[in-house]
Amino acid sequence: MKALLLPVILLLAYTGAGVGAGLFLMPEPAEEVAEDIHNCPPPDTALDATVVAAPIEVAPEREYAKLNNQFIIPVIEDERVSALVVMSLNLEVTVGSRTAIFAAEPKLRDRFLQVMFDHANNGGFSGNFTTGTKMRALRNELLRVAQDVSGSRVTDVLVIDLVRQDS
Repeated sequence: MKALLLPVILLLAYTGAGVGAGLFLMPEPAEEVAEDIHNCPPPDTALDATVVAAPIEVAPEREYAKLNNQFIIPVIEDERVSALVVMSLNLEVTVGSRTAIFAAEPKLRDRFLQVMFDHANNGGFSGNFTTGTKMRALRNELLRVAQDVSGSRVTDVLVIDLVRQDS
């Protein structure tokens, strides 16, 4: 009986610590953030150095298809796996095309994996792999392949998550 008491006490203590950390680190509510935006000076009274950014508008003729699973790409150096890259992708598609994209997902995943393997073999995931040049080249090739498979239904490829785990 005493052997079970310690794990139960530790479970309760760690659960309480997790809840406390979550409450402590919780971001501000959205309404308070919105109030801060409204307290900004109007653009005509802003200082010359202040830049007022226009909101990004999403074209209403586009939808997003989230590919179900992540892509896992090995990075091979000296004939051994030196790292793994994990990516999540979304596809920007024309309205009403999501069903067709999901129907073609196995073929899309196969072609995307081949592009990612080629990118890794060419050093695309080595060093500073998030530079604009390397990411742009990867996105362009992924878009080209997606349009080869699905035609003009796919208008853009969005890299949602990109993580490299060195071994």
